[in-house]
Amino acid sequence: MLFLVFFPMIAAVVSYLIGRVSKTARDLFMMLSCGVTLAAVGYFLSGVIAGQEYVSVIPGMCGFGLSFRLDGFRVLYALIGGVMWLMTALLSKQYFAHHYHNRNRYYFFFLMTLGATLGVFLSDDLFTTFIFFEIMSFTSYTWVAHDETPGAMRAAETYLAVAIIGGMVMLVGLFLLKYTVGTLAIGELHAACAAAADKTVIWAASLCILCGFGAKAGMFPMHIWLPKAHPVAPAPASALLSGILTKSGIFGVIVVSANIFREDAAWGNMLLVLALITMLGGAVLAVFSTNLKRTLACSSMSQIGFILTGIAMSCLLGHDNALAARGALLYMLNHSLFKLILFMAAGVVYMNLHKLELDDVAGFGRGKWLLHFAFLMGAVGLMGVPLFSGYVSKTLIHEGIVEYVHHLEAHGHSGAAYTVAEWVYLFSGGLTGAYMIKLYICLFWQKNKDHLTQTMFKAKNGKYMTPLSAFALTVSAVLVPLLGVKPNATMDRIADFAGGFLHAGIPAHEVHYFTWVNLKGSCISIAIGLAVYLLFIRLVLMKREGDSVTHKNLWPAKLDMEDRLYRPAINGLLAIGGVVASIGDERLLEKYVYVPVIKALVFAGTFAARVAGSLTDAVAVTASHLWLSVHRNIHHLHVGNFFTEAIGKTADAVAEGLNHTVLQEKPLRHHIAGFLAGVWEGLLNLYRAVSHTMSYALVLFAFGLLATIVYLLTY
Repeated sequence: MLFLVFFPMIAAVVSYLIGRVSKTARDLFMMLSCGVTLAAVGYFLSGVIAGQEYVSVIPGMCGFGLSFRLDGFRVLYALIGGVMWLMTALLSKQYFAHHYHNRNRYYFFFLMTLGATLGVFLSDDLFTTFIFFEIMSFTSYTWVAHDETPGAMRAAETYLAVAIIGGMVMLVGLFLLKYTVGTLAIGELHAACAAAADKTVIWAASLCILCGFGAKAGMFPMHIWLPKAHPVAPAPASALLSGILTKSGIFGVIVVSANIFREDAAWGNMLLVLALITMLGGAVLAVFSTNLKRTLACSSMSQIGFILTGIAMSCLLGHDNALAARGALLYMLNHSLFKLILFMAAGVVYMNLHKLELDDVAGFGRGKWLLHFAFLMGAVGLMGVPLFSGYVSKTLIHEGIVEYVHHLEAHGHSGAAYTVAEWVYLFSGGLTGAYMIKLYICLFWQKNKDHLTQTMFKAKNGKYMTPLSAFALTVSAVLVPLLGVKPNATMDRIADFAGGFLHAGIPAHEVHYFTWVNLKGSCISIAIGLAVYLLFIRLVLMKREGDSVTHKNLWPAKLDMEDRLYRPAINGLLAIGGVVASIGDERLLEKYVYVPVIKALVFAGTFAARVAGSLTDAVAVTASHLWLSVHRNIHHLHVGNFFTEAIGKTADAVAEGLNHTVLQEKPLRHHIAGFLAGVWEGLLNLYRAVSHTMSYALVLFAFGLLATIVYLLTY
């Protein structure tokens, strides 16, 4: 089983080395590695279906080893990961064929992230989850920064900041949880937390863990990276960021919610509020967006809210959580599939036009029937149209909300608040329909406002995709109706197979998906979507110009939470910390502590010796020379000691060497030369630090010698 986690990481190194010799061989090896990983998942899937459960442990110190498990849910998401990586690998060959640099670096981190992501989903304890979660965050950072444009670097900075802050807060929560209940094993959490006396600490730990996982999932208010990272990342990477890396965050939310707070109404209500804000906020942002990939990114934020709603309702319903929990599981699967299709379709648009603004890409899909079919499958699936797989998961979560309202009313409580939640759910589903209709009509029905551009689009018909790209899109798109036409035979069986991880109950009877009581919710959302598109998007957000239309960006820039809230808050904290830390700043210490103290001591020693009348002219000259030496060398003072200087300079040398190797795409001999040059520069810096440290030591030795002479003369 460890093969699934570590083989892609080993393959990443091999792929990088092959890429130094042959780009074609590297591309082939990269796709083959993804295929081998998927085949290995298929082997384990057959074993799990047959009733086997795979467990693997790598012992560690102080009880912190690595443990992995393969059960229904884990092997299902390993399968989803394998499929998504293989499909995006097939598209990547054409996508990166032109206008892209550092492809070797991209493929290295592409495979590294595959191994780390599988490590998250196969983890059997939260410490293992955390280790691979952090590896995944750092390796996927390079996807966002890949283009190295100012926009890409800023988005990558935001992504990394959210990942690091979320990861550190999560680590605090894990330590608290380990200290309180004595275990981080996922299968032991429920019993251990139920037996713990201090529930306050468990809540504090769980909130910290939720912060870390919620940040990766794109949950409000840690969602700020998501709408900015996707538009600048390469489209295959965006498909993975949205389709599966966000689900690694959902994985952690499920672990906490389904184990520690399995039947906790307070946790369920808190999570439901965050889910509804995430769901509605992302949908509103998507409606206003005028960029193809940004719209899909904001949509991802909204869809995460739908999934979190299912998890929250599962906590509220307790033992009766069958519909909500199974809906959350199936929504995870469906969203991964839909965003794989939609971001790959957006990638096809971008690799032909290198543009993403709706006014620039309008009309590109006219006459391109395969792209049309694939995008349409992703769109109707995301909208929850009946007979497609997205309808099933949307319906199950909606029925879970309705079920809880009936449960409250049956026990004499008001269900009004949850009726409001139900309408927020339906309205958000309607907004999903509105922005997907906007994208669909823009790409495949509207004509571009520039007639020459539209003629150029038509000339590309039949030669805008390679066979590999077409295969990846077609296979992914066909799954949407196949899974949705007979949901009892497909989706229900998947839920039965993998629902144990969410502790999902079994429905009292088979769900009749196509009865009016279940169809009603979908019909309401679709009607809301059509109304929003016709009465708001077309009338307010679009301007007709002859036969064409222009999309207007009316979203106020001042509502950007990152620029208006998070960055000012962090900068303020850094400023406060800087003032506090400056007390120990080297220059301030030198100016206000070291120099005055040494001056005072030298003056005091000299004055005392002269007062005693025993200091000869020779000693006076020596003292004068000593002072000149102190004055010359005082700027060399360093805070710390020889060992801290040595460690710091050595780390700088290694970092410089790595910067010349992994991050730059040059011939291997240049990497070796660059690495050695970086190490040599680090050693020179170390020598300079040592020489400065020795000068400081000589000053102190001279001062001690002077004090000794004064003492002997006055004894």
